[in-house]
Amino acid sequence: MKILALHSDFLEVEPKKKAIKTAEDIKKEKKRIEECLVVFSSVEKSDEDQPDQIAEKTVQEIKNIATQVKTEKIVLYPFVHLSSKPSSPGTALKVLKKIDELLSKNYQVYRAPFGWYKSFELKCKGHPLSELSREITIGENQDTCKALKAEEKIKSQWYIIEPNGELHELSIENGKVTGFNFKKHKNLEKFALYEMAKSRAAPKAPPHVQIMRKLEIADYEEGGDPGNMRFYPKGKLIKGLIEELISTKFAEYGAMEVETPIMYDYDHPCFHGYLDRFPARQYVVHSPNKKLFMRFSACFGQFLIARDATISYKDLPFRMYELAKSFRAEKRGELTGLRRLRAFTMPDCHALCANEQQAKEEMLKRFQVSKSVEEDIGLNFPEDLELGVRIVKKFMDTNKDFVDALVKSFNKPALLELWDKQFFYFTMKYEWNFIDCLDKASALATDQIDVENAERYGLEYTDKDGQKKKPLILHQSPGATERLIYVLLEKAQMQQNKGLKPSLPLWLSPTQVRICSVSQEFNESALKLIEQLKKQNIRVDLDDRELTVGKKIREAEQEWIPYILVYGEKEQQGQLTVRERNGEQKQLSLSELSDRIKQQTKNKPFKQLPLPTILSKRPIFLG
Repeated sequence: MKILALHSDFLEVEPKKKAIKTAEDIKKEKKRIEECLVVFSSVEKSDEDQPDQIAEKTVQEIKNIATQVKTEKIVLYPFVHLSSKPSSPGTALKVLKKIDELLSKNYQVYRAPFGWYKSFELKCKGHPLSELSREITIGENQDTCKALKAEEKIKSQWYIIEPNGELHELSIENGKVTGFNFKKHKNLEKFALYEMAKSRAAPKAPPHVQIMRKLEIADYEEGGDPGNMRFYPKGKLIKGLIEELISTKFAEYGAMEVETPIMYDYDHPCFHGYLDRFPARQYVVHSPNKKLFMRFSACFGQFLIARDATISYKDLPFRMYELAKSFRAEKRGELTGLRRLRAFTMPDCHALCANEQQAKEEMLKRFQVSKSVEEDIGLNFPEDLELGVRIVKKFMDTNKDFVDALVKSFNKPALLELWDKQFFYFTMKYEWNFIDCLDKASALATDQIDVENAERYGLEYTDKDGQKKKPLILHQSPGATERLIYVLLEKAQMQQNKGLKPSLPLWLSPTQVRICSVSQEFNESALKLIEQLKKQNIRVDLDDRELTVGKKIREAEQEWIPYILVYGEKEQQGQLTVRERNGEQKQLSLSELSDRIKQQTKNKPFKQLPLPTILSKRPIFLG
């Protein structure tokens, strides 16, 4: 079954003449439906064995789309040309009638006549979710790994674990999580409900989508696959600065940076088993002679490097990292803005450890590395995050003290998911989650204890007794860089919801100082001031346009500029009037302004302004 869903201002359709003998008997009249979701559909040959099941699954997909675009009207429009292998007319009509019947319980449904040539006029709304296609099948996708299938069927025991080690078993009753007093931990309650209900689709676009476009950070790319974003100069700057910060943190921790391929042989003996154990959907591509998959992490390349290296017990923990462009074929309904993507940059750090004790000690060190990253990008730790621990019961029984130490380091209650048996390649993992404006949880930092892949990839080290042994592997990431940007934008929206001005951390603000000249005659002098600020590694630009000062200030405010400097005759004399993002206005000398900015950005990476300094020469990417 294939469908094309268009969120439309209206559809006007008129039957002209029968296209097949078995066309429905109808009254020929023009029909106009306002504010609707138009679903063009083609029932396929492969659907004929299970028409009821395909109808039910299609209804669920249509409901998901209708929820996202917030419509109560649905038009079912048979359109055989979506498929090269259509079903028989009888099956097609049966499926469409079933879809109509099921949808009509919750929506106003109009079904365009089946088997007719029709003229139609349609006006699509044109927003990011207004054009969606789906391919619906019954049965499992051959490229869906066993880990994902297990994850869908997995039965977990859920607990809240407190910093003192006390456990509280959870359950869901009437759509609410019970078993713990969440009065002081509302986001933890939202996180628990999100995970226990396993609902990943977003009902509407989260606020950061509008913000990322308004600030010209990133946008959807219609010429590519969904979930692959374009980044404008400001967004590329922010992304690059975060990646440089993470690289510095990993280098300080002692990890060696490497670079590995982005695609691998699907049938390689090392990879095939791992694909079945990692809970991600593969992005499959074909070369002239091979079936390949795009990497969903840096594991493959780093493991092969470690396999070919000569490693002694003295080298352990053996640490490597990469800023890995990664790919996961996430479901269409789960893709939204920068929150969940099909292509993203994953800072991926692995450590080979001699034994379980060394692995636990190393994980606690890496916990602090991730904490440092999250704090430096502008998150409050642990207030802005929720800890989740996923663990096999056998490991929990023998390592409860370690789990307690991890939660104690986080310093507030955490969600614990307990499995009776091992489903994945790891026996234990933790992750820090951010709860966004739509109450959706998104994982940022994570680390995992991998007990399988050393055997699978042939990883070994030589112990002090000269014997070859298999290490344990830790998998750490502080979060995909795109998702970290999403978190900053969602947090900014939360600031605005509280009546505060939304902002980015100063070191990540594309323009840190905006100079607004009072008139054209001051532009040349302002440019000399800009050169002095540039020498201090400050990103500064000049609004030289022929606008009123008030309008220049308003536009700078809308761009979230941290420091706005009105420049006129008085400022030419050295006394600068500086408006801060928090609304305060101060008289500062040039050196005082520079010192203030350098203090706020101390020990943070720096890149030059990614756009022309003068606004009149700057392109508009999103008008």
